[in-house]
Amino acid sequence: MAKKVEVKDLLEAGVHFGHLTRKWNPNMAPYIYMERNGIHIINLYKTAAKIQEANEALKKIAASGRKILFVATKKQAKDIVAEKAKNANMPYITERWPGGMLTNFVTIRKAVKKMASIDRMKQDGTFNTLSKKERLAVDRLRAKLEKNLGSISDMSRLPAALFVVDTTREHIAVAEAMKLNIPIFAMVDTNSDPRVIDYVIPSNDDASKSIESIMNFVSEAIIEGLSERKAGSDDDNDDEEGMAKKVKAPKKDKEAKPAKKVKAEVPSTDEEDVEDMKEAKQPVRQKSKKQILNEEE
Repeated sequence: MAKKVEVKDLLEAGVHFGHLTRKWNPNMAPYIYMERNGIHIINLYKTAAKIQEANEALKKIAASGRKILFVATKKQAKDIVAEKAKNANMPYITERWPGGMLTNFVTIRKAVKKMASIDRMKQDGTFNTLSKKERLAVDRLRAKLEKNLGSISDMSRLPAALFVVDTTREHIAVAEAMKLNIPIFAMVDTNSDPRVIDYVIPSNDDASKSIESIMNFVSEAIIEGLSERKAGSDDDNDDEEGMAKKVKAPKKDKEAKPAKKVKAEVPSTDEEDVEDMKEAKQPVRQKSKKQILNEEE
């Protein structure tokens, strides 16, 4: 069971600290509790409720076997998000959002396949046949692809959802997800627009402690969804084995004895009937032209 979201834990992590009042987005007003020393304070009760709501949705997505792509390229978030995403066995982007990552996914997949082809070259010995200059170029290309796309090498299709830290910074990722109608989960600070986000988690997206606190709850929900999926598949296998045991093969009948040949009884007939039958079997002979003329005379 996922850990219950406590307001006290969020308070200790500093999730309630927003941006300066002059940098606020008016659409965040429903999630702001008060202003203190020129800084907006986020209502943590609403944050806790939103985390629970987002976790339920993420848990269902994970239980269905689909992928959730994590996006966080800011310095204080990238390492935390990468670690939590790895624990949950989900893809992530923490270096740079490649333009067209979602809207031009086919091209991105080609780059990932290029990385795989380089690995095959190294395994089958083709790489050693290249010149020193060519090997250096291939190694540089491989390192660049690994840095930008290594975390999504196993993502063979578009993700079912996006989890974004700081929607203002990752506005390109948000725009692409909106265009493809991919649900967006996000940590939204007081300077961001929550209207474009499907599952808003009002929180401080600048402090590493705050980000880690939110990511702990999110990753636990995803891991729980994955464990439920695994348990469900195991139960299905057990049910199939049980059914196989219950359904026994039909009992074999004793070898049937071959049926005795029954002689067909010929009904008894009189001598006249026998003669008539003989005559009936004889073919009818056509009369000659001469016989017909004699009969007419």
